[in-house]
Amino acid sequence: MVVSDLIEKFGLTAYSGKDGLDRQVTGGYASDLLSDVMGHAREGQVWITLQTHKNVMAIASLKDLAAVILVKGHGPDDDAAQQSNEEGVPVLGTTREAFEMVGELYEAFKEHEIL
Repeated sequence: MVVSDLIEKFGLTAYSGKDGLDRQVTGGYASDLLSDVMGHAREGQVWITLQTHKNVMAIASLKDLAAVILVKGHGPDDDAAQQSNEEGVPVLGTTREAFEMVGELYEAFKEHEIL
C-alpha cells in the first residue's frame, strides 16, 4: 500500500508533498505530542495528528514517515506545507476525528497485512 492508495480509499485531501504519494506505508502512529512521535514512530508509518505547524514536518522528515494525516478539518500552516513540498512528505487531511481515522486505518492495514 502506498500513500496515494490511502487518499483514494479514505477520500483524503492532499495538501502538499505530492512528490511523495508513491511512498510505501508500513503502519501508522497517532499522537499529538511531538517528542512521543520522535521517540516511537517508525520509518514508513503514517502519522495521524491535529498539529499543523512546521515542527511536524521536521519530525516527519527526521523519522522518514510516509505521510502526515491532519484530522478534524485542519490544514497545514503555510511554512509546514512548504517544507512538506521540499521534503516530499505528503500532508493529507480529513474531517474525521482522530479516533475514527485511526480505526479505519487499522482495519485497512489489517486487510492488507501491514500490521
